[in-house]
Amino acid sequence: MNDQRFNVRVYGIVINQHDELLISDELIQGIQFTKFPGGGLEWGEGTRACLQREFMEELRQEVEVLEHYYTTDYFQQSAFKDSDQLLSIYYKVSMLGALHFPTSSTPFDFPDDVGNQFEVQRWIHLSDLSPDDFKWPVDKIVAGMLRSEYLNE
Repeated sequence: MNDQRFNVRVYGIVINQHDELLISDELIQGIQFTKFPGGGLEWGEGTRACLQREFMEELRQEVEVLEHYYTTDYFQQSAFKDSDQLLSIYYKVSMLGALHFPTSSTPFDFPDDVGNQFEVQRWIHLSDLSPDDFKWPVDKIVAGMLRSEYLNE
């Protein structure tokens, strides 16, 4: 039996009126990292619906999925499960209505007693964005693309 499988992840690129990008600082299984907001595609779900669900679950925030931005075009093994090949899809997203989630200006602003899982969102100005802000290889690529676009490099 072959246990290898695809793990489809869908992420949102949210840029506000101040040219700030929404990012998520997370702690999972004791590993802390910065990533784009979003998560895993569930059976029977389309990628846009997945992203809308993830924003509601994680941020209690309705969003409009605007346009496709990037899809992984190379092999990327999961950091959490060796038998998974990641396929990551990124969309530009617009928030609908007032923001319903708190943000922090401090990276990894976790309470002391969070255990092994927690997340907090923050805004980073596009001029301060660096691929090195992100842990995962695909996020680094997307951050570099966004930075190049913003700085017209």
